Amino acid sequence: MTNTSPDRPPALRAGAAPSALGRRTRFDRHCAEILAQTSLLVGHLDGADVTVPVPTCPGWNVSQLVRHVDGGQRWARDIVATRAVRPPSDAARPIWRQRGSPDTLSASLTEAAAALTSTLTEAGPDAQMWCPVDGGGSAFYARRFAYETAIHRVDAALALGADYAFDPAVAADGIDEWMELECMPFHFEVHPWMRELLAPGRTIGLHATDTDAHWLLDLTGDVIAWRRADEPAAADIRASVTDLLLAIYRRRRVGGVHVTGDAKLVDFWLERVAFG
Repeated sequence: MTNTSPDRPPALRAGAAPSALGRRTRFDRHCAEILAQTSLLVGHLDGADVTVPVPTCPGWNVSQLVRHVDGGQRWARDIVATRAVRPPSDAARPIWRQRGSPDTLSASLTEAAAALTSTLTEAGPDAQMWCPVDGGGSAFYARRFAYETAIHRVDAALALGADYAFDPAVAADGIDEWMELECMPFHFEVHPWMRELLAPGRTIGLHATDTDAHWLLDLTGDVIAWRRADEPAAADIRASVTDLLLAIYRRRRVGGVHVTGDAKLVDFWLERVAFG
């Protein structure tokens, strides 16, 4: 995964719990997205030179990127399948070293995604096991690997000169998830420099220009907080919802989107955030 967490960080942002039907629908959507994003990533590999570097993941080529996604999906599948009660050790984390053709990489990744989604589906959204987010369980792994796969699919597309696009609803949910994870207080323990973000008057608005989605990031308190809101802010970022998602994941330069107000605050925020 792109995030490193201690064993039991605090729970996700508090809010009204969705209904059982709502949880299942959301969970099924995330499982389907793992398969969909994997299929798109595999499509980028068809006839590709997998030795080309990935500019958004310095030090990796496309083959290494794909093997990272493959290994992560298999790692998550094993945790869910065994209902692991503690985090796997680094030595136990799978390392996938297949070097072959794009076809070999594609077949292995397709297999990994199918195994993860079938295991998640069998477990259901309420199953619990060790998770880097307290109480997250199988629902966490479904959502996290939907967006882990999606963002790395963009990495591959950028490296190979392929087109990419997101359904706006998928991109908006990806921003919600990123905000939830970024705002968890445990980051201050792991990345103490993030405390430097907190100060009076520091708010950032994100505004999707192609949907009615808006987010407000509030850095004025003792912790980082966020909400879905269109409110005045010290700085505002306006772009398509896909470009907003890629900007906060640092796959797109903020200079390529429309920033008003305190642009230095936006740069400082993205420099300090640890997730992504």
